[in-house]
Amino acid sequence: MPKSTYSRSEVAFSSSCACVEIRLSPIEWATPLIRILYRLGCVSLFVAVFLHVKPLAADPVPIARTQGTFHGFLVLKTPDGMTLASGDLVQVAHGDRVTSRLTFKFRDGSIDDEIAIYSQRKVFRLISDHHIQRGPSFPKPLDMFIDARSGQVTSRNVVSHNKDQKTTQDHLDLDPDICNGLLLPILLNLNPAHSPIRLPMVAPTSKPRLVHLVIASDSEDSISIGGIRRKATNYDIKIELGGISGVVAPLIGKQPADVHFWILGGDAPAFLREEGQFYEDGPIWRVDLVSPVFPVTK
Repeated sequence: MPKSTYSRSEVAFSSSCACVEIRLSPIEWATPLIRILYRLGCVSLFVAVFLHVKPLAADPVPIARTQGTFHGFLVLKTPDGMTLASGDLVQVAHGDRVTSRLTFKFRDGSIDDEIAIYSQRKVFRLISDHHIQRGPSFPKPLDMFIDARSGQVTSRNVVSHNKDQKTTQDHLDLDPDICNGLLLPILLNLNPAHSPIRLPMVAPTSKPRLVHLVIASDSEDSISIGGIRRKATNYDIKIELGGISGVVAPLIGKQPADVHFWILGGDAPAFLREEGQFYEDGPIWRVDLVSPVFPVTK
């Protein structure tokens, strides 16, 4: 699929009736978009935009299984099987406070590193999340820190070829169920029969914004583990931008791709696979579990 020449924060509106091209950020869509639709006579679309804009409620997931201490080994690949990075998921629990660190080290020297700290009392509550992406695999470096309690989001962006950094701070009215860094423990506690659920998340974009994830049990897929056939729940996660931008994004091809998680159910659910974009307008990558390889002994 050819990559768009526009970033997700930059959208082009054009018309065969008027040779104009307007580039706007999602925050700037509303008023200019209304004028464009009106001038082009798109009354039905104008009405549809406002009929479909509505607030989204969050659905907290009660904790059925508290998270403990573990170290998981992962591999990141393209859908056709080319290895991009090796990964580690290290989680340490101290009482009802958990620190989870997910790190991918790419073959080209890039790194994706996210540290989430959260509490687990009846429901999961994010305390802080620090997500870093840098290197050739990421066109736009990311360094975003979320203080979930205060709603303060701090971003550090490279602003020149000299690698000078610009620090910006934004305040967002964060719902207590913000799910940055918490998708895996939430899915391990989610009853497929109780989906779909909706959870808020701060999108890791150049201008942090609040979006919602709609998580639904999509299918039961057959897998094989050690030659034994099992069933895994395939969770489909849709990203809802909300507001006018959420209505317009699918119309102009700017809707983020769905994310998929495969979870093995039972008394002790387990992560099996993830597929999705790692950054805005990025390709689909796949995360799998990996086993250590020992040297062959004679």
